[in-house]
Amino acid sequence: MTGKEIRFFREMFQKTQKQMAEILGVSLKAIQSYEQGWRKIPDHVERHVLFLLSMKHEAPKPLSPCWDIQKCSAQDREICPAWEFKSDYPCWFINGTICHGSAQRSWRQKMNLCGRCKVFTSFMKSCGCPPTPEQTSEVT
Repeated sequence: MTGKEIRFFREMFQKTQKQMAEILGVSLKAIQSYEQGWRKIPDHVERHVLFLLSMKHEAPKPLSPCWDIQKCSAQDREICPAWEFKSDYPCWFINGTICHGSAQRSWRQKMNLCGRCKVFTSFMKSCGCPPTPEQTSEVT
């Protein structure tokens, strides 16, 4: 997540920098630094912003679970936490999901893959969010 994106979400939520800092459990200075690009946005802050977005906007669920959309094999489904917990949407909150044959080792790796995923991108579009750089090469 970039500084421009966190500012976009803050404005979408109609929050001041101080209010956003309180919601995210960070300092006002941190929010200012994120938005200016002076400080990298920590993974837990990005995840929290996406959680808030998913709670604020009831986007339509995909017609099919992510494992059907992604055409996951039975073997991959058996070891995927999204399938195990029947969390086809929003699957991007669950660490260790088996996307494209392997679990991602970090939140950043996961979000790079999710940023090109049809399930995630359709959610982001339905919320009115601008496309991320990853979405320029969308993966089915």
